[in-house]
Parts: sequence; structure tokens; C-alpha cells
Amino acid sequence: MQDCKITKKGGMYYEFRRNSRSVKSTILHFQLRNLVWATTKHDVYLMSHFSVIHWSSLTCSKADVLDVSGHVAPTEKHPGSLLEGFTQTQVSTLAVKDNLLVAGGFQGELICKHLDRPGVSFCSRTTYDDNAITNAVEIYDSPSGAVHFTASNNDCGVRDFDMEKYQLSKHFRFPWPVNHTSLSPDGKLLTIVGDNPDGMLVDSSSGKTVTSLSGHLDFSFASAWHPDGVTFATGNQDKTCRIWDVRNLSKSLAVLKGNLGAIRSIRYTSDGQYMAMAEPADFVHVYDVKNGYEKEQEIDFFGEISGVSFSPDTEALYIGVWDRTYGSLLEYGRCRNYSYLDSFV
Repeated sequence: MQDCKITKKGGMYYEFRRNSRSVKSTILHFQLRNLVWATTKHDVYLMSHFSVIHWSSLTCSKADVLDVSGHVAPTEKHPGSLLEGFTQTQVSTLAVKDNLLVAGGFQGELICKHLDRPGVSFCSRTTYDDNAITNAVEIYDSPSGAVHFTASNNDCGVRDFDMEKYQLSKHFRFPWPVNHTSLSPDGKLLTIVGDNPDGMLVDSSSGKTVTSLSGHLDFSFASAWHPDGVTFATGNQDKTCRIWDVRNLSKSLAVLKGNLGAIRSIRYTSDGQYMAMAEPADFVHVYDVKNGYEKEQEIDFFGEISGVSFSPDTEALYIGVWDRTYGSLLEYGRCRNYSYLDSFV
């Protein structure tokens, strides 16, 4: 705790707009909290029991996008796709970007759906190991323009899928279960964190370790890159988030402290101005990144956090809340200080 940065509380970067109680945001795994994704300031995708639902804050309406309570099978034929599909998938993690939705399951399932097409496009099982849970999924655009995603699994593997060819393109193995993977903005480096106090920075092409990341005291479940590609963050069960600079990885740049629990989710705004880190319950911290993480806005409420997501245009922040009796979706809007110049002709 002596290493932790002392920050000034009281920042006001996002203001509360709405608590949508009709949206039941739910959690199936006590450690994995990547189940809320905003694709615009009005459109959010989240898990609600056995369905992925779309919520529009503009019309205050919801719609089922993917129901996994029964049998799910791909309607398109691609080499390597499991045409028999899956039955009663327990979704452990979720990712949505542009028009692609990828849901990962407790048995290594991966279900891919294009939001602008009917049905499911692709199904795959990453592994048949007993401990096969999909811990995290990240969707990104490759330098060629093709859409890819990485899946981090408890079988110690990180797999990269090419969604243009609908096939596995890379498979890296590590000494311990991988809980989260994030790709640098230039696509060259992967941050790997998991069931080991030390994380890894690896080459995204070869999977070879560039350096280890030493400082955390427990297992890590979250990571995120700043849009500048120079700094990135890791979140740990030691209740801290560490900020790293790729130009000097001998020690972390800063250590940010949570209140009560592990840091389960980290997100940067697309303009790099703010970073949000979520604890398992009750607290989300928003930091002013461009001013050196000196000041934070602490958002507090009652309930477990299923996910936190900024909209791509940075105008909205969504937090999924679940307290075992009901679920809801909290919406915050970015604060703006507008000034006007009076002119006389």
C-alpha cells in the first residue's frame, strides 16, 4: 500500500443520467466481469440471464440478440465451425465491436454473431480440457483490415481467430491460466495476465516473451492499453491497478488503489482522457489520465458489477449492476465545460 499513488477524490467527469431497472444485468462467474459493451452512446449489449440483449437508451427499449438457453448452431458454413453448435451455453465473457459479437462459455465455447445478419455465423470450442472456461475475448482490426479476436482461456492458451477466413490463426501457450489479454494499438504487443503475480508482455506475431511485469502480489484479471500505445494498465486481486510505460518496464509508472476488492475491469476512453477501473462490487473509479492520474471520480452504489464500458465517442459510460435479486444498467454522460464568446459587430 505504500507504493499506491495518493489521488484527490472529487473529480466530476461523468454525471449520472439514468438507472434502467428494466434491464437485468447478470453475472455467472464471480471473477469475470466483461459482460457490458457500448457500441455507441445509445447502444449497449449485455448479458441478462441466458440472453445477450441490446438496450437502446434513446428509445428505452431492449431486444434479445442471442438466446443461449437452448440450442445454438451456426446458420453459415465455414471450415472449422462446429455445425452441431452448443446447448445451454453458460456465457462467461462477452465482447462486441462494430457489428461483431463474440460470446465465450464455461466449456471453451465461442459463439460469433454478426449483428447485421440473421442467425449465428461461427461456433468453435477452443479446448476439451476439464478446465476450459473462456476468461476474456477482445475484438480488433488487423493491419490488413480483417476483423480478428483473441480468446484467453483457463487451459493456459491464447488463441487468435481470423473472422475474414473464419479460422484459428494463432495459438500461444503459457505456463499458467490466462485471464485477460489486450493488444497494443499498433498490434505488435500483447499484455498477458492470469494466475500468476507477474504478467507478460509478448510479441503478438510469435508469442515470445518480451519482458515480464513484476509488482503485483496476486492474480490479475484485467488489462487495457492507452490509445497512445505507450502506457497500459493491469488490474489485480491485490486491489490495485498498475500503470506501465513500455519505454521502462523495470517498475510500474503508478499504482492505483481500490477500496474494497480486486480490480476486475479496466477501460480507457478512445481519446485517452479518462480511465475507468471497476471493483467486483459497489465502486467504479474514473481517473483523469491526461493530468497524471492525480484526480479521480469515485462512483459508488450498491451491487455487484457485471461490466463497465465507455462508448466509442467517449460521451457515455455504462455500468452493469447485479445484486442477486435484480439487475440494472447505470448510464452516465460525459461532463462538458462549454464557453461562449460574445461578439459585437
